[in-house]
Amino acid sequence: MNKKNTKYLTTGEFAKLCKVNKQTLFYYDQIGLLSPVFKNEKGYRFYSMNQIELFFVIDLLKELGMSLNDIQQYTQNKSPEGFLTLMYQKREEIVKKRKEIEMKEKLIETKISLMEEASQLDFHQITLEHFPEATLYLSRKIKNTTDEEFVEVISDFIDELNELQLDTGYPIGVITNREQVLKGEFSKYSYLYIEQPQPKEGYSYFQAVKGHFLVGYHIGDELTIHNTYKRLFSEMERLELALGDYVFEEYIYDTVVKNQKEHYVTKIMMQVDKRFPVPELHTDC
Repeated sequence: MNKKNTKYLTTGEFAKLCKVNKQTLFYYDQIGLLSPVFKNEKGYRFYSMNQIELFFVIDLLKELGMSLNDIQQYTQNKSPEGFLTLMYQKREEIVKKRKEIEMKEKLIETKISLMEEASQLDFHQITLEHFPEATLYLSRKIKNTTDEEFVEVISDFIDELNELQLDTGYPIGVITNREQVLKGEFSKYSYLYIEQPQPKEGYSYFQAVKGHFLVGYHIGDELTIHNTYKRLFSEMERLELALGDYVFEEYIYDTVVKNQKEHYVTKIMMQVDKRFPVPELHTDC
């Protein structure tokens, strides 16, 4: 090697080009990750220009979460084939991370939209609204489950949403059958659900039929929700409506945005129809 005719960089020069401090280069040399091309008789380190690219690759791999030990193993066994394999692997990891970030971005956008919409609502008003058909992903049946089983269903449902990437950012709601609501058994839910605006293929969904719904909002916890149901049924009678097959509940404000249960807000959506007389309602609760 003719060192006199080759341009070498001092540790300071190389560190400046790589935008790191000299201590980083000393450490890389110490662990055998990136060593200088040579050291002179005074112990000064010198690097070559083509080592800059190697440093940038090391830095890239670090940013992608690869440990220094794993990077070291590669640098000590370099080959074009090994480099290609490593780059293919890292590309796959980046694609996966990008998809995860995009999914989280959609979740956040949905939550922003829902919260902005909630800020415009009058929680004391009952309205008759027409809903389009909605696609829902359901939990397993929870009717007549014990408290312990109910907690287990919630846990399993959340795990499913995460594992199958079906969490859309919409709140997890509950469905109650008509017969339970008419008996005043408002907490005897049949299923948990989450809305799927863009349903994926290969999953079993529940299609909530389009139609008219009486919509009201309960402020407080579930212990006083029967009062809001009474108001809804009074409005139903006034409008000469009958209860349909299902009632849907979902939180508008919950523990995420409120500290006290008294300030929670639950949206109640009662499917209604004009075809049947309003049956007698039992409200012994």
